[in-house]
Amino acid sequence: MPLSNSVIGCINFIAVLLSIPVIGAGIWLAMGTVNSCVKLLQWPIIILGILILLVGLAGFIGGFWRITWLLVVYLIAMLILIVLLGVLIGFIYMVTIKGSGHPEPSRAYLEYSLQDFSGYLRQRVESSYKWDRIRTCLSTTNICPELDQRFTMAPDFFNARLTPIQSGCCKPPTKCGFNFVNPTYWISPIGMSADMDCLQWSNNQDTLCYSCDSCKAGLLANLKVDWLKADICLLLAFIGLIVVYIIGCCAFRNAKTEDTFRQYK
Repeated sequence: MPLSNSVIGCINFIAVLLSIPVIGAGIWLAMGTVNSCVKLLQWPIIILGILILLVGLAGFIGGFWRITWLLVVYLIAMLILIVLLGVLIGFIYMVTIKGSGHPEPSRAYLEYSLQDFSGYLRQRVESSYKWDRIRTCLSTTNICPELDQRFTMAPDFFNARLTPIQSGCCKPPTKCGFNFVNPTYWISPIGMSADMDCLQWSNNQDTLCYSCDSCKAGLLANLKVDWLKADICLLLAFIGLIVVYIIGCCAFRNAKTEDTFRQYK
């Protein structure tokens, strides 16, 4: 049994290492400029990663010190955590599968519509109470002011690859027909569209289009990109944990079998 316990201990240490990308994905989401204004999945991911780390440590200790009950707890708890991680990965994929930008004539950047995104994501921004907090947070960032430093001429701006949130929040929607002065200052046309987003636009640098549906859609598009990147990281950790768990179960079963044979010798 010593050999099998050593193997189980080493395998469980790999589970400890696999918790790092899970925790890292949560921290990365929490530190992002946009994600820091929308606190949704960061903490569940971080907490799940910490639980995987603790359970992996328990299995590591149980393997090297031959604590059978601790190994049993490890196998049960790790199975639950793997299932939870799989559910979280599937959930992130399902809520981010919808939503993409739409091209506009003579524009390199895309425009975004709130209705293109999943109901779950829309609910996170449609509430005025939730959006007021998010809008205040966004207005304190450098997302829009940096455009004024990068672009001074209209052709350069129209050919720029803006991020979704810059496209939705820092300028009026292209359909409104505003005239460019600089990236965050536009002159309204005489026959302006009655679209609510067009009416919401303001040249006030603290207002801009932060109250527009296009801004909410741009925010969700940014979240979608970041969440999908995090989801890939979680998926790789998930696959690794499954492999480690299966090998650990086999090693534990073999160790118990060897103990049984030794008792009847």
